[in-house]
Amino acid sequence: MIKHIVLFKLKKFDDAASKTAKLNEIKTGLLALEDKIEALKSIEVGLNCNPDEDFDISLSTTFDDMEGLASYAQHPDHLAIGKIVREVLEARSCVDYNF
Repeated sequence: MIKHIVLFKLKKFDDAASKTAKLNEIKTGLLALEDKIEALKSIEVGLNCNPDEDFDISLSTTFDDMEGLASYAQHPDHLAIGKIVREVLEARSCVDYNF
């Protein structure tokens, strides 16, 4: 099994309400992938509640193998939410590991 963990840091927003709305849009979009991508075995999305930390969103997903992760990465629904994320993305960090 493969665990795919991604952290996202968003760009600065004009106000907290705009940032909160975008965070919730991204979370909802990512969670919707569970019903659309067969290779995706599990997904968890967390919004950071600690203002002392830099990253805003955590994504944790599991796949049977790296081929499943690759098919997820190229799936049209994943690419669509990725486009929304990239519009407001400042930084991204990722790790993939076997477990």
